[in-house]
Amino acid sequence: MPNTSRTTGKSARGAGASRRPGPASDEHPGAPLKHQTDIARAAALIADPSRARILKCLADGRALPASALAGEAGITAATASAHLAKLVEGEFVTVEARGRHRYYRLFGPDVSAALEALALIAPPLAITSLKQSSRTNALHRSRTCYDHLAGRLGVALMQSLLDLGVLTGHDGIHRPAEAVRDRPSSYGRDIVYELSDEGPSILAELGVDTRRLPPRRPAVRYCVDWSEHQHHLAGGLGAALTARLFDLGWVRWGAAPRVVHLTDEGALGLERTLGLVVG
Repeated sequence: MPNTSRTTGKSARGAGASRRPGPASDEHPGAPLKHQTDIARAAALIADPSRARILKCLADGRALPASALAGEAGITAATASAHLAKLVEGEFVTVEARGRHRYYRLFGPDVSAALEALALIAPPLAITSLKQSSRTNALHRSRTCYDHLAGRLGVALMQSLLDLGVLTGHDGIHRPAEAVRDRPSSYGRDIVYELSDEGPSILAELGVDTRRLPPRRPAVRYCVDWSEHQHHLAGGLGAALTARLFDLGWVRWGAAPRVVHLTDEGALGLERTLGLVVG
């Protein structure tokens, strides 16, 4: 997984902190684990429906207060606090004090990736209302995969970068019959994408400075999108490009967790700069 800082200001860390491998384990994605892992303990933390809903709410990488998480999970503030304390102790979530309030976020993209992987084998939730159906359609259309874009919009963005020659290395299509290590809803490992010589100047027109990407995080990575079964852009570049689109007002957060919406200005801007036409 990409290297990320695993401390967030005045983060409260649980007693199990010393048992989790340090950041060095993130610098070599796909490397075999050299230690035993307590899968049952991790699964028990996710197994509670309320905790699972809380983790889903945090899966876009944002920090949210306990009140918002309680409302989304449909539980009381006291119950949410108890669940969050367990998630902090288990290092699924970190907490940061901001004045009188406490904000929670996922421990890192590896937690988000684990949730996505579990979604592949989990039975679907029954859709019993128009609201649920609309949310599912919105997730397929455009969402975040931790800190980068996914869904049809994320896949289309990746394809535009390939068509323009910003990225090289593959055509962006996931072919299960040819895959060796790549699986849906996970970071890709079979393909090596690279930023082309012309890529930085093209991205600079969007206000993305590739010289300022995090030095210890892989600049270009990809995920196999679980809904589209194609590649979307991850890594430092995927995060920087997504952040820039939010800054420009070209995408905005939706009402449901992880859902993002392409604005009218964004549709025009992406067509003008990257030739991306969203159907």
